[in-house]
Amino acid sequence: MKKTLTILGFLAVFPAGVALADDDCFVPMADWQPRDAVARLAEENGWSVRRIKIDDGCYEIDGTDATGRRIEVTVDPATLEVIEFEYEDEDDDHRRRDRSTPSHD
Repeated sequence: MKKTLTILGFLAVFPAGVALADDDCFVPMADWQPRDAVARLAEENGWSVRRIKIDDGCYEIDGTDATGRRIEVTVDPATLEVIEFEYEDEDDDHRRRDRSTPSHD
């Protein structure tokens, strides 16, 4: 009983969203677009895909952009909206993060 009260007390002190990251996806698997749709999204944007994986409930595309620069793109699995777009420089400590959709030049 004391353990339950301690846990409830702990949860009451912290807001519900504190532990949740901005770029996590909480979409039921039944609502996910297929990987083929993610691959088409990448192709439409001129990206070469090295790997499509699932991370924090989102699709994550590892690859290169049209200029050959390494990228990591986080995509909502239901809407295929780009949640996060990162250029991966040679020094991973200096990544450029862009939360907007890249241009289609």
